[in-house]
Amino acid sequence: MGEIEDAIERADQESFTREPPKTLKGRITYLMKQLKTTKAVARELGVSQRSVERYLKGERKHPPKDIADRINSSVRSRWQPQVRKRRRKQATATGGITVETRARFGYTAPVGTTDDGRFRRLTVHLPPAYAQRLFDARETGADDQEMRGIIAEGFKEVYFQDGGGRAIGLSDVAINDIDYLDLDY
Repeated sequence: MGEIEDAIERADQESFTREPPKTLKGRITYLMKQLKTTKAVARELGVSQRSVERYLKGERKHPPKDIADRINSSVRSRWQPQVRKRRRKQATATGGITVETRARFGYTAPVGTTDDGRFRRLTVHLPPAYAQRLFDARETGADDQEMRGIIAEGFKEVYFQDGGGRAIGLSDVAINDIDYLDLDY
C-alpha cells in the first residue's frame, strides 16, 4: 500500500465507535462470523485449517507475529463497515476531508516567480468534491500516484490559489517526497 492508502485506512480506523475484539479467540470468532468456515478463515490468513480450529478452541493462544498481524489486519478491515460508510458519506456530502502532511511541493509557475520545490508542512481542509474523487479513485483501484494527484489538485485550489484569489498562473502542483501524510474526515 502507498502513503495515501495507508492514511485512508488509518482515518477509517479512527472512526470506530467500538474497539474490535482484543483476544485471539475473539478475533477468530469474529472472522468465523464474517467468512462462515474455518477453511475460508484459514485461506484469508494464510494458515492451515487446523490452526484456525486450535485458535477457536483456545488450544493455541500466541501465533507468530506475522500471523497475528494478518489476523489483526483482517479483523480491522471488516470491522464496523456501516460506521465507515456513514463517515465517508458525510465527508463526500458536506464535511470534506482534512489533509495534514509534510512533503516537498513542486509546481509550474509563470515566468518571474519561483517554482522551486520545497518542503512544507500543511494542514488543509479540502471540499467534499475532493473527498468524493479520492474515495472513488480508491474504489476503482487507482495507484498512489493518481491519489496524490487528486490531493495536489485540491492543495492547488484551496491553499496555493486560495479559491482563485491569488497565484492564478500557477499550474501542475505535485506532491513529492512525502515525510508523512494523515487524513481526517
